[in-house]
Amino acid sequence: MPALTFTSSATIKEFSTTLNTKRIVGCKLVENNSWPSAPREIPIIGLKELPLSDEPLPHTHIQFAHCYKNQAGWSSVLARFFRGGGTLYDLEFLTDESGRRVAAFGYHAGFAGAAAGALALAAKKRGEKLGQLEPYANEDAMVHSVKQALGGTGKGVKALVIGALGRCGRGAVDLFKKIGLEEADILKWDMAETAKGGPFQEILDVDIFVNCIYLSSPIPHFVTHEQIRAAGKGRGLSVIVDVSCDTTNPHNPIPVYNINTTFSEPTVPVEVGPENPPLSVISIDHLPTLLPREASEQFSLDLLPSLLQLPNRQAARVWTEAEKLFKEKLALAVKAEGL
Repeated sequence: MPALTFTSSATIKEFSTTLNTKRIVGCKLVENNSWPSAPREIPIIGLKELPLSDEPLPHTHIQFAHCYKNQAGWSSVLARFFRGGGTLYDLEFLTDESGRRVAAFGYHAGFAGAAAGALALAAKKRGEKLGQLEPYANEDAMVHSVKQALGGTGKGVKALVIGALGRCGRGAVDLFKKIGLEEADILKWDMAETAKGGPFQEILDVDIFVNCIYLSSPIPHFVTHEQIRAAGKGRGLSVIVDVSCDTTNPHNPIPVYNINTTFSEPTVPVEVGPENPPLSVISIDHLPTLLPREASEQFSLDLLPSLLQLPNRQAARVWTEAEKLFKEKLALAVKAEGL
């Protein structure tokens, strides 16, 4: 195993749990955020984006960079690698022979997102706004808390999950089942159901809409401001949970909000027109941290086999394909930035 440097102390804690249960590997822990001074040959493992900066990046970085789908600032992020001579292996694009991601937080993102949506609905029924979200010890504790907030059961609540056949969608559906929604009240949509193109009236007819799609190309909008305003007081929809969080993507299919929300401020209101019932969006881009232990252990277990190939990455398909994609995106960024 090569030497590894992590971009944050949180990453160390999350990643080390599974490593320690597998075997003692003799890792040396260093000061938090000391990775910029690490020798160039040391790979830097992280999770989320690095802080905004123009500093060149000379290392090999393994992380979710969120810069391959024309997100806001994508070219400036990649320009840092060009200036520093570093390499990005984006965790989102480490795939197996069938094109499936080798490791993803999707299931727990969907599970936690559906829970947050149910909590927001419960708060609305009390005439309140959803407050601070706190991590749970495990899935059972989360389910118990949500059921309590709903008065003991989610029976009678209606939900629609788009992307229901993927990891994320399965997580959302499982949460809804565990809190007591009846099978008929959970609409499970995927590509077949959305093929006709939106906007979709069915979204306005449920209490909670959870978006779990993987956005790779422009698609018709799922729901719009105009549609919401036209529905008037008869709209059933109270909460949108955008687990996919393509907030800054120009092709975001839910163009009724434009900011990411947080655990301290989980919802953002949607402009619905005068005298119409309120509607809120949850757009938290780190939902799995509501279930930190289970999400971390699952992701680490899935990623570890590929990490063990890292010392010989020039001969390992998962890494060579990721590097090829990086070079393609880097060339586009260089052109966009005029470098």
